Amino acid sequence: MAMAFIWTAMVAASVLCGAACGRMAEVSAAALEGAGAAVELCLSLAGALCLWSGFMELLKQCELDKKLAALFRPALRRLLPRASRDPETLAAVSGNLSANLLGLGNAATPLGIRAARRMALGSQGTADNELCRLVVLNTASVQLLPTTVAAVRAGCGSAAPFDILPAVWVSSVLSVTAGLLTARLLERVVR
Repeated sequence: MAMAFIWTAMVAASVLCGAACGRMAEVSAAALEGAGAAVELCLSLAGALCLWSGFMELLKQCELDKKLAALFRPALRRLLPRASRDPETLAAVSGNLSANLLGLGNAATPLGIRAARRMALGSQGTADNELCRLVVLNTASVQLLPTTVAAVRAGCGSAAPFDILPAVWVSSVLSVTAGLLTARLLERVVR
């Protein structure tokens, strides 16, 4: 709600400033140009999302999601011990982590929601520590291939959209580490 107000205020202020300065032609041209750029960006993002979502569906049909779940199980046993005992929840969490590794935040979201719903079944309407750690893993995810960012960079004309890989690897590992350490600290403080 607040963001809608902020955006509306910014647009209104721009139009008012344009009218006050006698530059409504430039405001109209900028609005149309911005709309065109937004459509181009959406199309390039949609293409990347379709490609990688199809890839994730192939993994699922080949039952590689179960192999990924087995691969992630040792780490998830320590991070999410209760969730790792339920095969369906483990599959959803593993799929979520896999999609995030590929930089597919939009494809990861439904799997993360499914995992969170299954993990919240036993709670009394509040998120327990394990569910909070899942949210941290989902939000500050480690990314091997930042496909969405690369699609945005390619859509904006970058000649080498994946040049950012080393920076993405370092920053994503640091953000997950900081998030998990903060979650652990808060678990101990709030007890």
